[in-house]
Parts: sequence; C-alpha cells; structure tokens
Amino acid sequence: MHRHFKFLLTFILLGFTLYPTSSFAKEEVTEEEIIQQRMSYYVQFDELLIPWHFLAAIDQYERNLQSVRKDIPKRDGFLSIQFSDEYWSGALNPAKEDTKPETISYFGGMGLDGNNDGIASPKDDEDVIFSMASYLAKYGTTDEDFKLALWEYYGSEEAVNQIFTISTLYRHYKTIELDAHTFPLNTRSDYSYRGTWGANRGWGGRRIHEGTDIFANYGTSVVSTSYGVVEVKGWNQFGGWRIGIRDNHNSYHYYAHLGSYHKDIEVGTIVEPGTVLGYVGSSGYGKEGTSGKFPPHLHYGIYKFNGRTEWAFDPYPSLLQWERQAKSKKQ
Repeated sequence: MHRHFKFLLTFILLGFTLYPTSSFAKEEVTEEEIIQQRMSYYVQFDELLIPWHFLAAIDQYERNLQSVRKDIPKRDGFLSIQFSDEYWSGALNPAKEDTKPETISYFGGMGLDGNNDGIASPKDDEDVIFSMASYLAKYGTTDEDFKLALWEYYGSEEAVNQIFTISTLYRHYKTIELDAHTFPLNTRSDYSYRGTWGANRGWGGRRIHEGTDIFANYGTSVVSTSYGVVEVKGWNQFGGWRIGIRDNHNSYHYYAHLGSYHKDIEVGTIVEPGTVLGYVGSSGYGKEGTSGKFPPHLHYGIYKFNGRTEWAFDPYPSLLQWERQAKSKKQ
C-alpha cells in the first residue's frame, strides 16, 4: 500500500486532528490525543524501515531542549523536530526560507515534501517527519547506523548518547508515555529530609551541595524515581558507591553514599519508577570503601543536559511532589 495512502487512512481514523483547521482549532486537545497524534507520525515509515522509536527519540530530545533553552524557540505543532534554514533549504540557497522542493534539492537541502502538496515546509509536521526519516534512511536502520546519523547531524557525543537512551526506553516499553515518577525511598520507611541545595561542603575543597540528603537507616531500599537507563555505577571519592541514571527528559539522576547495590543493577540496565537500585549507606569522602564519616543517608541529585552543558538543579520541589503522590497511592 502506498505510504501516503496509508497515512491518509490514519489521518481519517484519528478524526482529522493532524491540522488544527478552523473547525478544530478552538477545541481543547487532550494529552492522550497529543500522544496518539505523535505516534501516528512516528509509525508511518515502515516502507523506509525506520524504527518508530528512532524518530520518537529525536523528537523528544528536541522537545527537551526547547523546554530549557531560551535561544531555541518552541516549535508550533505536534512535533518538536526543527531544522535550521541552512539544513532545510541548503547552505548556498539564497532563499533561506525556501519551500520549493525543486530548489531545495538543487541546493542540497534536507527539506522534503512529505504529503505531496507541492510544498516542503519546516512548519508542516508531515514534511518535517518525512525529511528526518529520509535522512536516517540514508544511513541504515541498525542501532549503529542510527548513532552515526545522529553524530553527523548533531556533532555531539552527549546528544548521541541522550537520544539513544530515549530510543532504548521507547523500544523497551513500546510507548512514549514514560513520565511517571516516585519518591526514592519507601514512604512507609523511617526517613527525614529538607532542602539543603547550595549548602557549603568542605571535604575535597570548597563547593556547594548539589542535591538533597534523605536520612534513613542503613539498608533502607533506594529505588529509581524515573524511567531510565543506568549510565554509571561504581565508586566516586565524594559520592561513595553511587548510581547515575539517564531518563527520557535529558535528566541525569544521581544516587550517592549507597551501602550496596541491588544484584540486578548494572550499567545498561533499564529501570522504572520503583526499581530497587541499592541500599542506604554512608560511603564516600575517601578512597574506595571508605564509610562512616557521616550518618547514613541518600544523596539525590538531578542534572539537566541542555544540548551544550549539563547543570544541576534543586531536586527538593520534585521530591516533595513525588512523596505526596507516592503516599496518596498507598492510602
């Protein structure tokens, strides 16, 4: 069946929500409808053999950047993938906002007409997703092909790793609905915490506290707050036995001062909210194996990658929210 005909069927079945025309523009679009619409774009390229989670991961990565970068405008539409004028129209194209497929092709631009309307517009979701799928198809359909295509497009190892992590999660769970979170300790256990963001720390040189300390008894289970992939596991002179997890929102979750790890946790392990990672301890502030220099607690931190740098932000407000949600589920 022709690709565009298949897409037309999807368009009809979804109730003509691809374009907010005058009859639909004033209607409120639910989160569920947005997710369904995005999925309809991702899965339509079977003929190109592009796995849907490749496209979904790139789209989510771009959405993540737009949520934290003031220099990147948020794209209107269901999708967040954006092309620069140079990429879309061609570096030497005198018409920087060209939408003519013929001249775009002549000047080596990436922009394509995805819905056969004679226009290749970076403002058209169909054109955008078709252009990105066609770009990926030039490299192949394996994971390594995908990584190479990402490297050539973004020129950043951090971007490649982040997008591949998102793709891994989407492929594993077969959905893009991975936004749930939970508190990192069982809310029925004995623990206490308060906001200590920015407090002075002296061991190893003057620095500030980039996280929240949750005090609990030795051996209390520590669980993942999010969906993610274990990126780091091992000793750090500051954090002791620690685990770092990368999620689908360009965030790195840091769990430190553990006493031990859960037997099933290794680098590359896929986790979800509630997955046991390890157990509360007091490790750190010295050579490998150092323990007992402070009361047992979990140091929890979150770092956000914005496409250029990774920076820490205060996790305390999120912890309060996740704690309330976790307690309400147990009532």
